[in-house]
Amino acid sequence: MNATLPDPNRPMRELLDEFPSARRSLFAAFHIGGCQSCAFSEDDSLAEVCRQHDLDLQTVSQTILQSHEEEKELLLSPLDLKGKLDSGESLTLVDTRTREEHDAVKITPSLLMTENTLATLSAENPDQHIVLYDHSGKSVLDHVSWFRGHGLKNTHALAGGIDAYSREADQSVPRYRLEMD
Repeated sequence: MNATLPDPNRPMRELLDEFPSARRSLFAAFHIGGCQSCAFSEDDSLAEVCRQHDLDLQTVSQTILQSHEEEKELLLSPLDLKGKLDSGESLTLVDTRTREEHDAVKITPSLLMTENTLATLSAENPDQHIVLYDHSGKSVLDHVSWFRGHGLKNTHALAGGIDAYSREADQSVPRYRLEMD
């Protein structure tokens, strides 16, 4: 593994930024952070979370690091995607954002993820190369896990989402900012 273990004294908010897979791996391995009964404050440190749940800090840290390394294998860089698109490589690009975002700005050619899209892809070749993207790459790995869990094992995520693609690979794709209440 290339990365170092997470600093157990940093706030969880910082740890989750550095290791985006941490929330998924903590919930899957230890039932931490996925529901109200096992939630943690993002102001707590990893050491505090481990104490609260009576878990070995070293084991939890190793789990986070291993998950982080495994999830890096699921990512496709913006430049790699651009190269595949430019070369005409066979792949299906699926936009996991809202219909409004997709209609306003998209990577061409891409399909909007709908129930119909999911049904069609699930019925086709399970070895097809599928690349999913969202706005910033923060939630797309959950979708990749779903696709892979349903037999579409050659599904990847665009690292950094459409925003990184616009910045790093194709500046003709307009950038935008999401306004949250």
